[in-house]
Amino acid sequence: MRIGIDLGGTKTAGVALADDGSELARHRVESPRHDYDATIATVVDLVRRLEGDTGQRGTVGVGMPGTLSPLTGRVKNANSVWLNGHRFDRDLGEALGREVRCANDANCLALSEAVDGAAAGHHVVFAAILGTGTGAGVVVDGSVLSGRNGVTGEWGHNPLPWARDDEQPGPACYCGRRGCIETWLSGPGLQRDHRAATGEQLPAEEIAARAQAYDIGADATLHRYVDRLTRALAHVVNVLDPDVIVLGGGLSNIERLQREVPLRLPARVFGGEATAPVRRAAHGDASGVRGAARLWPSDHPDSREQG
Repeated sequence: MRIGIDLGGTKTAGVALADDGSELARHRVESPRHDYDATIATVVDLVRRLEGDTGQRGTVGVGMPGTLSPLTGRVKNANSVWLNGHRFDRDLGEALGREVRCANDANCLALSEAVDGAAAGHHVVFAAILGTGTGAGVVVDGSVLSGRNGVTGEWGHNPLPWARDDEQPGPACYCGRRGCIETWLSGPGLQRDHRAATGEQLPAEEIAARAQAYDIGADATLHRYVDRLTRALAHVVNVLDPDVIVLGGGLSNIERLQREVPLRLPARVFGGEATAPVRRAAHGDASGVRGAARLWPSDHPDSREQG
């Protein structure tokens, strides 16, 4: 059995997977905020509940905001800032009495979709989370590519490409810079852009619904969003040229993205060719937690030991 934990800013999900990828048990709880010790305790409790439900001991993989620095072993770049500076994998491992593997949540999304999701069977997979934040992960031949500094896929903290005059210098980002892709393509970024253009404060889902109902203001907002997403993904194609682009997170449910972005990409990509399909994550909200479980191989001793 492999246990996956998806440590989100508001919710923390846990799942236990059998060898064939089927779910044996699942739980979801509120995430503690601004409390590192409570975060550790929440994850430990989820693991214990999953093992109690199944009667088995499992390996534990965690998808988390930010990443573990290869230099210090401490969390960096997490927008759940109370994690930063801690040796999260070591502290959680000591609490559970076993080794724990951690990866950025977007890397877990990419791994899940590459193994048995929207990108199954493909060589190079780029997967982006479009939600409260904007991150991405890269998987090559079924393995997460984390990089020398642990920042492979931190696409959201590059500047928006080919920014127009009215997009400069861009919104302030929590990373300390302005105009990051995340400030434009996250859910809050979409809401902010719509409010600036129309004066309406609406959730992203309502903006998408109104655009589908031919609301002029909402349609214009989504037109800008699609254009910005296309520009941002064109840089990915120019650098990585993936076989498949997978979109996850709440905004990936906007059908217009999968329909229009592939049509617009060739005009932005060097050489005018961009044939990689753009697909919604097949496992939806469950993809990250499934990918976290798959940070361990199914034949590891801890995944077969009975509790």
